[in-house]
Amino acid sequence: MESTTLSVAKGVPTSVAVHPIVLLGVVDHYNRACRDTSNRAVGVLLGHVSRGKVSCTNSFAVPFEEDPQTPDVWYLDHSYLESMMAMFRKVNTRESFVGWYSSGSQIKAGDMQIHDLMKSYTTHPVMVYVDVKPKDLGLPTDAYVCIEQTQEDSSVTKMFAHLPSEINAAEPEEVGVGHLLRDIPDSSVSSLTGELSGKIAALKSLLSRLMELQEYLSKVGKGELPMNHDIMSNMQDIFNLLPAFNVEALVKAFAVKTNDLMLVMYVSSLIRSIIALHNLIDNKILIRDAK
Repeated sequence: MESTTLSVAKGVPTSVAVHPIVLLGVVDHYNRACRDTSNRAVGVLLGHVSRGKVSCTNSFAVPFEEDPQTPDVWYLDHSYLESMMAMFRKVNTRESFVGWYSSGSQIKAGDMQIHDLMKSYTTHPVMVYVDVKPKDLGLPTDAYVCIEQTQEDSSVTKMFAHLPSEINAAEPEEVGVGHLLRDIPDSSVSSLTGELSGKIAALKSLLSRLMELQEYLSKVGKGELPMNHDIMSNMQDIFNLLPAFNVEALVKAFAVKTNDLMLVMYVSSLIRSIIALHNLIDNKILIRDAK
């Protein structure tokens, strides 16, 4: 199925924010129904729309089957969908139907037909693909909206337009996610190792973003892509926020701060070693006296 990134018409969503509870729900749906199979998980997204931004705050699974040999042959239980929507409406009237989700990362042949079915519940539903097994660093979501584009022969073609997506969380959700991601303490792994692993992962993510910027600038320079002034302005803002490392005072301040931190770590390691030796000697004295 063809997808593109276009400026969409008035009334069509311009961005999508996915909340953590939706990601957890999609992963749970996939693990319960589709794990170790070639099937995909399909469900409904609930939330609200404000100034063109769709906030997906909740979701629920929907019975779905499709023919692996013929992807445009599928079945979705819309009676179950309507019953679930009625029950959710009784619980929270502020959450309405905003779109649907699918596990995976690629648009399937039957997605446009499913999207047309979802239009019977809202005018401009969004389609969010959630990668339940991400291999690369970055957001595991891709959002799309259906638009109609007029061709040169006056025919109208439907296609999916890519929408920018982000992960957004309210304060209670941040607390819950923090508890879920809190690691079980392991005495065999020091906290320093965990901090280093986190910093390495962050640097890898930063490198991938810089490579994307480099690729974009290279294509713009070669004329393969048109220049987008919004992107160029954001990139300029990023570079303006970088610290000026050519200032001698700043370099000296960083060096002093790093040396102070290293000194604290060195002294702490010495103290810990001395305490361990002291405890070892005390244990040997106790064992000797016991004999």
